[in-house]
Amino acid sequence: MWIRRYHPAPEAAERLVCFPHAGGSASFYLPVSTALSPAVDVLGVQYPGRQDRRSEPGVTSVADLADSITEALAGWDDRPLTFFGHSMGAVVAFEVARRMEGAGGGPVRLFASGRRAPSRTRDENVHLRDDNGLVAELRALSGTDGQFLADEELLRMILPAIRSDYTAVETYRCDPGATVSCPVTVLTGNADPKTSLDEARAWADHTTGGSELKVFPGGHFFLADRQADVLAVLTEHFRMPART
Repeated sequence: MWIRRYHPAPEAAERLVCFPHAGGSASFYLPVSTALSPAVDVLGVQYPGRQDRRSEPGVTSVADLADSITEALAGWDDRPLTFFGHSMGAVVAFEVARRMEGAGGGPVRLFASGRRAPSRTRDENVHLRDDNGLVAELRALSGTDGQFLADEELLRMILPAIRSDYTAVETYRCDPGATVSCPVTVLTGNADPKTSLDEARAWADHTTGGSELKVFPGGHFFLADRQADVLAVLTEHFRMPART
């Protein structure tokens, strides 16, 4: 229910688990799966309320999302896992990593893209706006396919899931001392209105395994315009010696 596997790669030595942004779906990472398979077994997390899970109510808590995803990933950890999360997906991935590490497992690395450090908060209220205000936010960030924003029927179908996601991420609060033990690679756009470079660097406070920051030209969805560069970062990671 939670996991999508577009290019099964049973012979791959490692797995990449991809966590979507607010309003996003597992299929956002289809290009990643296409590029990395069959060397890497790529899994996409599908949140409720969208695409084939459209009939299910959205989840309005990052903690609840993380609990469910942690349970869903049981059995997929028979080989080393790497996490990649963009925007809201970055903090969801962080919380899943914390839960898995608490149980004796966890990813070998977390890629946190387009999101400030978990303990860095802003006064955000997009989830409280009316539908027009929510759509305005989507247009401003350029993260939603234009055909959905122009199609009234499609738009009404996806807005409840988007509002649930925004509620989850905007009400998320993290203990400043919360950490993971895996290394964290932070990816950010140099013109991202949602994440300053200082907020991105602060991910270093949330790992005991070391962190690095990679800055790309672009805004909040820099990874769409810099897809080749982001894939190169992931490819380099998976070329490193196999982890156990």
